[in-house]
Amino acid sequence: MILEEFYEYCLRKPFVTEGFPFDQSTLVLKVGSKMFALADVDAFDGVNLKCDPERSIELRETYFGIQPGYHMNKKHWNTVSTNSDVSNDLLKEFIDLSYNLVFQSLTKKERNELEMG
Repeated sequence: MILEEFYEYCLRKPFVTEGFPFDQSTLVLKVGSKMFALADVDAFDGVNLKCDPERSIELRETYFGIQPGYHMNKKHWNTVSTNSDVSNDLLKEFIDLSYNLVFQSLTKKERNELEMG
């Protein structure tokens, strides 16, 4: 997957915002107030995505291209290599999973505020 495809896929999701809060190369995508994806725009070789802790273990054992989240809580985040044994379709599934996990973790109030616009 190339950066533009990743970026456009993430931005199609409802309520997504983007920014560079850490430095000029780390793109952070949020739903509401919480991050669901991070990627280096200068060297797009991996994406950090949130994941269920039990599933994270299974995925890391199954795919060479999935490692504990770089600079993240390794229990809840994976780094998925963009040029590995993880297909683009599977990476999109992991983006969906991350987005949904984060959206569901928002407070009911915050979800309602987003949905009401």
